[in-house]
Amino acid sequence: MAVQMTEELYFGWGELLNGISPYAWAFIGTGLAIGLSVLGAAWGIFITGSSLVGAAIKAPRIRSKNLISVIFCEAVAIYGVIVAIILQTHLEQVKSGEVSLASKYAGYAIFWSGLTAGLGNLSCGVCVGVCGSGCALADAQDGNLFVKILVIEIFASALGIFAIIVAIIMSTKANFE
Repeated sequence: MAVQMTEELYFGWGELLNGISPYAWAFIGTGLAIGLSVLGAAWGIFITGSSLVGAAIKAPRIRSKNLISVIFCEAVAIYGVIVAIILQTHLEQVKSGEVSLASKYAGYAIFWSGLTAGLGNLSCGVCVGVCGSGCALADAQDGNLFVKILVIEIFASALGIFAIIVAIIMSTKANFE
């Protein structure tokens, strides 16, 4: 017995993305903000920590003062937590019925804010990790270079702060009505 198809259903990408609840977009964005930030912090700690341990074999004096690089990496994870808390304040109780255009805008705004903060902090974590690695290796060679390279590491950490600012600006008008 042959099955005959009389009508073919096609759902384009627009219909698919439009069918997802704006609250789901907001929660995914919030999760991306904290998840990618923690991933960036972990990656930076891995890069810095491995160089710090290796360089401390040659010069044990650098062990304690180069832990500041690890602290800068941990700050990246805290940036993600701050953004996630700020984005959660925009969420309101789910209203039944038709989803308004303002709710869709709010969901997309929170999603892109979270993604922007997460990717910015992921990049910041790697950048701080590489700078911290260079700081540990340079300090093992010459103790006078520590403060000079630490200033560069502070500038690398500013990338995460810029990501927070952009995420906050993007999400300011996100209101579920």
